[in-house]
Amino acid sequence: MPAATKSKAEQSSERRDEILAIAARLIAKHGYSATTVRDIADEAGILSGSLYHHFSSKEAMLQEILHGFMNRLLTSYEQIASEAPDPRTGVDALVECSFKTIAREPSAVGLYQNEAAFLATQPGFEFLATESRRIEKIWIGQLGAGQEQGIFRPGDPFVAYRFIRDAVWSTVRWYRPGGRHTAASLTDEFLQLLHGGLLAR
Repeated sequence: MPAATKSKAEQSSERRDEILAIAARLIAKHGYSATTVRDIADEAGILSGSLYHHFSSKEAMLQEILHGFMNRLLTSYEQIASEAPDPRTGVDALVECSFKTIAREPSAVGLYQNEAAFLATQPGFEFLATESRRIEKIWIGQLGAGQEQGIFRPGDPFVAYRFIRDAVWSTVRWYRPGGRHTAASLTDEFLQLLHGGLLAR
């Protein structure tokens, strides 16, 4: 839609999204403490004061970025868990969704990986711990059900979840969209290791 035909509200919403994308990229690259409002405004091509027409603070921007990211991820995970015909299919789909999210939202994922532990202790970011527990419950539910049904080997599903979680999400530190691997190929590689291990049969 041409800019001239868009309402002021639509243009403002698009500008907010652009600024949030810039903020996420800069904070993921340089860190939350090292990234200033002026850095974000300069990258967006506006004065620092103009940024406050859209957001009340840097903290407000970060809250919106992480709220949106966590909500989208949780919604996808909940749908997968509710529709999966069996735990193995469910776990495979959760892994696939995670790699797709890394490819689609690398800045938000990187920001979360770098800053979530600290931010979860700060006022206004309590939702990070709450939604992380909901995500953990989904994964452990699928892993535990698979153990009960004899699909997965016995063990502590919490430990299995932590191994999988850390291996998958740390990929954002080295994966580059447009390189020789895609989200689909990373999913295939990871699931082969998860199901078959490293040893040749």
